[in-house]
Amino acid sequence: MPAPDPLILTGAREDLALLRDAAREAGAIAMRYFGNNPQVWMKGGTSPVSEADHAADAYLRETLLKARPDYGWLSEETADDHARLAARRTFVVDPIDGTRGFLDGLHSWCVSVAVVENGVTLAGVLECPAKHETYWALPGEGAFLNGERIRVRAPADMVDIGGPKPLVDLMPEAWQGRLHRMPYIPSLAYRLAMIAAGKLDATFVKPNAHDWDIAAADLILREAGGALLDRQGLQPRYAGAVIHHGALAAGSGELLDVLAGVIAGLES
Repeated sequence: MPAPDPLILTGAREDLALLRDAAREAGAIAMRYFGNNPQVWMKGGTSPVSEADHAADAYLRETLLKARPDYGWLSEETADDHARLAARRTFVVDPIDGTRGFLDGLHSWCVSVAVVENGVTLAGVLECPAKHETYWALPGEGAFLNGERIRVRAPADMVDIGGPKPLVDLMPEAWQGRLHRMPYIPSLAYRLAMIAAGKLDATFVKPNAHDWDIAAADLILREAGGALLDRQGLQPRYAGAVIHHGALAAGSGELLDVLAGVIAGLES
């Protein structure tokens, strides 16, 4: 990948500082509801959303768009306005990624915020306040957890893998004895961050992940030496007219190649 344009990166650094401050406060807002039985509604009859999601989303939208009024806005908890497609850069936001886990009292949820230009993430932050963890990355400058640089794990005989059981079951027989299947992690963004931080080796992502689930974590994983790939072996693109994705594979090295081969063989 070519080195980022210095002028673009200068703007991205300023955006990263904005995202970090906003995500920190949004995380503090969400923590006021965590473990306190917030009001919950169902979206589409199957997906929970809480007053914590709405409160964090409202804060992020007001704060980020006040600072960058010319940016587009794409958030899980805001009705999509395709006027964003005319913007040069777009905020891509999930105010609480892993709402089910949040409501169940699990700590592995996070505020996910990113800035995207031309389909590519230029700045990404995951604020995980219940775990006291903050991840961030800029293109070409590495990925960080609480200020310390992070890298994906080195190859090992046994590997920790996440994702839906039907996809893991499709791994080649030669790999099945090497797999340690991790318990379900409700936050997809946090699952990708775990790979970036060397806490997990790889994961499958079932179809229908949305931009707000992965835009920030994708950059963090990539800057840590890994990648998130679609069925064509390409990096997903974000903030376009289509905001959901098919099956994805995340990891690094030979293991990622194997996962990518599995999803490439799936029927459409």
